[in-house]
Amino acid sequence: MFAVIKTGGKQYRVAANDLLKIEKLEAKVGDIVEIGNVLAHGEGENVTFGAPFVDGALVTAEVVEQGKNRTVIAFKKRRRQNSRRKIGHRQLLTTVRIAEILLGGAKPAKKAAAKAEAAAVEAKAEAAPKEAKAKKEAAPKEEAKAEAAAAPLFKAPKGEPDDLTVIKGIGPVAAKDLNEQGIITFAQLAKLSDKDVAKIDEHMPFSADQIKDWREQAKELAKK
Repeated sequence: MFAVIKTGGKQYRVAANDLLKIEKLEAKVGDIVEIGNVLAHGEGENVTFGAPFVDGALVTAEVVEQGKNRTVIAFKKRRRQNSRRKIGHRQLLTTVRIAEILLGGAKPAKKAAAKAEAAAVEAKAEAAPKEAKAKKEAAPKEEAKAEAAAAPLFKAPKGEPDDLTVIKGIGPVAAKDLNEQGIITFAQLAKLSDKDVAKIDEHMPFSADQIKDWREQAKELAKK
């Protein structure tokens, strides 16, 4: 017997014991999840279609793993605007094993869920002392990391700031972001090293090419 189910905006043809990767479900490994959106089911040439879903049909599955898909890169460039944006996305996925295809309002067996719950309670009891120790050791590191994240990337010089929006490609929002990270003058922007450019590229939504172009423009403005 097979069924066609809908989850995460996608449709899948499944049968008992099939391993399937679907968009993330809020469940723990070993839990039994129920998928009620059954579009069709059948056996051989005998197929029943829903309108849109089959009444009383249900598919249950055991959660095998929680993970992520490969990284997808979205790159956007605007011509002659010195504008580039690079964004990565990793879709969260849940790997499940199809347990049962139930029809006519039949109730699912929940043995796997009970077993998973018992295992989770036991694992939690064993892990509690280790987690407490790890949290205690990690606390100073986390505090230092938070302080480092809150600090600006550069130390702003004394004196009046320059209007960075004069540089082509830097708008009010970009200028504000640069100011918050300690870059406030043409001279400061002109003296950025390649290492500084790499630091900005890593921590701010600007590409290395953009920053290098701004640096060249800033050199000319700093001379005036």
